[in-house]
Amino acid sequence: MATGRTHRPATRSRGIPEATVARLPLYLRALTALSERSVPTVSSEELASAAGVNSAKLRKDFSYLGSYGTRGVGYDVEYLVYQISRELGLTQDWPVVIVGIGNLGAALANYGGFASRGFRVAALIDADPAMAGTPVAGIPVQHADDLESIVRDNGVSIGVISTPAGAAQQVCDRLVSAGVTSILNFAPTVLSVPDGVDVRKVDLSIELQILAFHEQRKAVDDTAEGGQDAAAAPVRPAAEERKGPDGDMPAVMPA
Repeated sequence: MATGRTHRPATRSRGIPEATVARLPLYLRALTALSERSVPTVSSEELASAAGVNSAKLRKDFSYLGSYGTRGVGYDVEYLVYQISRELGLTQDWPVVIVGIGNLGAALANYGGFASRGFRVAALIDADPAMAGTPVAGIPVQHADDLESIVRDNGVSIGVISTPAGAAQQVCDRLVSAGVTSILNFAPTVLSVPDGVDVRKVDLSIELQILAFHEQRKAVDDTAEGGQDAAAAPVRPAAEERKGPDGDMPAVMPA
């Protein structure tokens, strides 16, 4: 079986833009759902809608793969699943180590989607001696002292860091020194890596803050719209307008 150590995806050498690469998993997820429903073909419009992009962008992305579909028929679902999976490197085995088996690390270890997408959790690693030997998702946790030998013995090139922020850089350095060349970072910190090492950061707090921004913006917009409607409504007595929660000041100060 091929492993992540000896085989690398061909996307860079073929000149596929990073933005296109980032959308390929979205297409694959939509196509996999169609395949599971035994849908034989799909139009660019239908697939673009399912993936959340516009159809022109989808057709452009697929042109980099050499896939143009058939006019009046669309794209062959099974062939596209294979084509995108191959381009993403998912037709081979990618052993992965997860470092930091707290609540998040354990949840990642229990995630059932890794194996079906070409990723095999080869080892779970934690610095807590009390965790050593404890099975998580059927895999015994190994101590961080053995990190380098675990990476080498399993031919690992992808590491997942789910440690506290303070430990993440040291873990990253050790993974890179052991031969890991791609890192998925869940720790709330920015990692420094040498050239040739790819890092993808997943920061849930940042994503929530972005959502909070949009929620706040929507609330402001709703308030503005309500103000426009209120202009045509009867004017309340001034005394009533000035009653807030404590009865002596307005609940919302005037702009």
